[in-house]
Amino acid sequence: MTKLLIFFSVLFCSVISGQKKKQVLPCYDLSEVLKVEPTALYKPHLIASKSFGIKLLSDTKTAEKYLNSGKFIRIPKKGKGYRVQNLDYSRAFLVTKAKNSLEKIGARFSKETGGNTFTVSSVTRTLEDQCRLRKVNSNASLGISSHNYGNSFDISYVRFNNKLQRNAKLEAALEKVLIYYQNAGRIFFIKEKYQSCFHITVRNY
Repeated sequence: MTKLLIFFSVLFCSVISGQKKKQVLPCYDLSEVLKVEPTALYKPHLIASKSFGIKLLSDTKTAEKYLNSGKFIRIPKKGKGYRVQNLDYSRAFLVTKAKNSLEKIGARFSKETGGNTFTVSSVTRTLEDQCRLRKVNSNASLGISSHNYGNSFDISYVRFNNKLQRNAKLEAALEKVLIYYQNAGRIFFIKEKYQSCFHITVRNY
């Protein structure tokens, strides 16, 4: 009888433990995230992001749904004029127009610099990814990011040709290419001091 009671006690604890594991709460509070007001400089990025018909990416399941439906396209690790670094807090896929824009920026940069490459340091992020990133980088966005919609990516301006080394000439050449596409109405970009990158958002032109 005692053995039977012990068996049911262990079984009950296992069931309760399993239920607790299923009730995993997100590491962010959506109501708090939505309260954060974007800066005037950043607002055009969010407006452009919402124009692609992608809902705010909350977690992996949401992101994979868009990937499986063809709304997102995977980004190769390397292309003409660019390389993608190992991504711990973002995912290497974008909406089609953003992927094409990255490739055009890379090709133009390569042509104008004689075959050099820049490094893509961040791509699409879910709110869960963003929350994890904030735990290791206090400069990461507290509110909604254009990365959360799959049409933004970051390009490092301190890493060229797979080397972490400042290169003023290549940095200026990259910025010149970005200005060209911004003036053409294809992108918005911000030069981020603390992240040492250009934050690029592709417009739905």
